[in-house]
Amino acid sequence: MVAGNSKSDISFAGTFASSAFAACFAEICTIPLDTAKVRLQLQKKGIAGDGMGLPKYRGMLGTVATIAREEGLASLWKGIVPGLHRQCLYGGLRIGLYDPIKNLYVGENFVGDVPLTTKILAGLTTGALAIAVANPTDLVKVRLQAEGKLPAGVPRRYSGALNAYSTIVRQEGVRALWTGIGPNVARNAIINAAELASYDQVKQTILKIPGFSDNVLTHLLSGLGAGFFAVCIGSPVDVVKSRMMGDSSYTSTIDCFVKTLRNDGPLAFYKGFIPNFGRLGSWNVIMFLTLEQAKKFVKSIESS
Repeated sequence: MVAGNSKSDISFAGTFASSAFAACFAEICTIPLDTAKVRLQLQKKGIAGDGMGLPKYRGMLGTVATIAREEGLASLWKGIVPGLHRQCLYGGLRIGLYDPIKNLYVGENFVGDVPLTTKILAGLTTGALAIAVANPTDLVKVRLQAEGKLPAGVPRRYSGALNAYSTIVRQEGVRALWTGIGPNVARNAIINAAELASYDQVKQTILKIPGFSDNVLTHLLSGLGAGFFAVCIGSPVDVVKSRMMGDSSYTSTIDCFVKTLRNDGPLAFYKGFIPNFGRLGSWNVIMFLTLEQAKKFVKSIESS
C-alpha cells in the first residue's frame, strides 16, 4: 500500500501476486473466527415455547469451542478452499487495483497528499469491481461454513468446494452463484473502502510523526485501525449478506433487512461484532504486514 500520492514502484502483476498471497495467508490464519462469525450471524433468535429458547452458540470463543467439540477441529476451517479462491480473486483485485485507481482519480500531475475522499472512492470502486467477479466463491464459502453437524445417516449438502459450485449450477442455475450480489457488493465496497482508505490514511499520518518510519510497527498500528473501521461500518451489511447467502427464504436485500429488524431487533445487525472484529482486526494486521513484506520481496526481484 502506497501512502500519499507516490506511484507504486512494482508492476501490477507483482502487486496482484503480493496482494493475493497476503490475503490467502491471512485467510488461513483467521478463518476459524470467520466460521464462528457466520454461525453467530445465521443463528436466529429463539421464540419462547418452541424449544429454541437458549442459543446454541454464545460468544466468539464459545462458538469456536462448540464447533470444535461437536464437529471436530477441522470444521473450523470449513470453507477454506473457496475462501482461498475468493482471496486470490477478490484480494488480488481489490488491493492490486487500489493504487492505480487512486492515481487515476487524482490525475498524473497531482502533487501532495491524496485527499481522504479520493482514497474512499478508490476503495469503493475496487471493492465493488472485485467482488462482482468473486461472488461465486463467497457464496460457496458461506454455504459450506453454515452447514453444522448433521444427524446420523443424513448426507452433507455438498461434498466439497468444487462439488458445491457444480451442484448450485445444476440445481439452481448459473445465476444462483451471484445470489446476494446486492448486499455483497455493498458490504465489500464499504469494507474495502474502510480498510484500504483507513490503512492508507493512518499510515500516512503516522509517518509524519517524528520517530516513526515505514516499518513493522507502523504497519501493525495501521492494520488495527483498518480492521476497527471496517467492522464498525460494515457489520450491518455483513449480517444481511450472510443471512441471504445462508437462507434462500429471503426474497431481497430489503426483505432480509426488514425481517431481521422485526424478528431479532436492531442489535442483530451487530451480531458477532466481537468475532467480526477479532477476525477483521487480526486479518488486516496479518494481511498488511505480509503484503508490505511481499511487495518488498517482489520489488527486489523486479529491480535485480
